[in-house]
Amino acid sequence: MERSAQRLGRALIVIVDDKVAHGEHEDATGPLVTELLEETGFIVDGTVVVAGETVDIRNALNTAVIGGVDLVVTVGGTGVSPRDVTPDATQGVLDRPIPGIAEAIRSSGLAAGAVDAGVSRGLVGVSGSTLVVNLAGSRGAVRDGMATLSALVPYVIDELSGLEGN
Repeated sequence: MERSAQRLGRALIVIVDDKVAHGEHEDATGPLVTELLEETGFIVDGTVVVAGETVDIRNALNTAVIGGVDLVVTVGGTGVSPRDVTPDATQGVLDRPIPGIAEAIRSSGLAAGAVDAGVSRGLVGVSGSTLVVNLAGSRGAVRDGMATLSALVPYVIDELSGLEGN
């Protein structure tokens, strides 16, 4: 498959992390997601860091969708603690969920030993013509999630852009 040689579209990364948003820690996952998206064939518009607040997450997602990116990947805030509200914020932005991709990401992450991927409540779906993906926050979960996505995203992007997939 020669999809990696062509550009799949534009992507934006949203890091959901209170400590990074408040300048207490450096972002350790944004550069990794950028690298993996670029290897897959995306042009990465940038990384936005937000605190784990529903309004902040929803605003970042809506801005990305309005800005016309093809893919938004959120990292963090998908677990079961009271501060983990990324899926809740995402649900309010999605037009159509794609539960099969979310389940594939959880399964592959858990199989690889990324416990946070296995307990992730992360969602995947479409908002307008933008694919929105929630990934758990660990580097392992990001690597496994992106490996799963790299096989599925080209098909979804083709479908959303009205191109024939074969």
